[in-house]
Amino acid sequence: MHAATERLLEVFLEGVEPAVPLVALWAHGSLATGDYQPGRSDLDLVAVLDTTPTMDHWRRIKAVHRRLRLPLAERLHCSYMARQELDDLGAEHITWAQEHIFRRPVTAVTRRELHEGARVLYGPPPTELLPPVSDEELARFIRADLRDFWLVRAQGRRRWLQDVWVDLGMVTVARATVTLQDGRLISKREALEVLHELGAPAVLIADIRARRYGTEQPVLSRYRRGRLARAFVRSAIGRALA
Repeated sequence: MHAATERLLEVFLEGVEPAVPLVALWAHGSLATGDYQPGRSDLDLVAVLDTTPTMDHWRRIKAVHRRLRLPLAERLHCSYMARQELDDLGAEHITWAQEHIFRRPVTAVTRRELHEGARVLYGPPPTELLPPVSDEELARFIRADLRDFWLVRAQGRRRWLQDVWVDLGMVTVARATVTLQDGRLISKREALEVLHELGAPAVLIADIRARRYGTEQPVLSRYRRGRLARAFVRSAIGRALA
């Protein structure tokens, strides 16, 4: 593991453990799958608390994150789940991400990721605390996410001029397609290969790969890139939901 990343995780745990009634702290996403790219990947964490967070906990959580002054700290995201709400898929949990604090659910995909291969940073593993997600619940969430979020976002043009929308939209559709087909969760690296199989433009895949893995980047204007990505995402979602 990258030394600066390990140090950041250590310092974060040292700060958050005394600030909240911490039961467990887990990493998921690329930190757990081995696809982590320092400086490019987010550090996705989930904390389990022994009690429902109070306003004082909100303030302490904000303070812990704002005190982090280490490299990569802006990429550390964490959701704080009350132990009493672990079985509620719709519950919204305190979350720190993109240097803001807000509430959002811990999705069925994240819950399945945690069960299949979380990196345990503190406390017991997810299999001892977090109820499993059924294949039906997972598929229902993915279909709703594609239909109600990504398909709607693919109608507009402006956001697709940004790297993050192109990269995340393309990878999300590829990963969702595989999960709906056979129930597997795949990494972002694997998703790039799936994009080839789904007929995504090769120049667009190379563009995404270059940003994530530092390979040679093709000459592709942001307008053409956005147009290609929107068209593919709309088409791929239609096929995935059929």
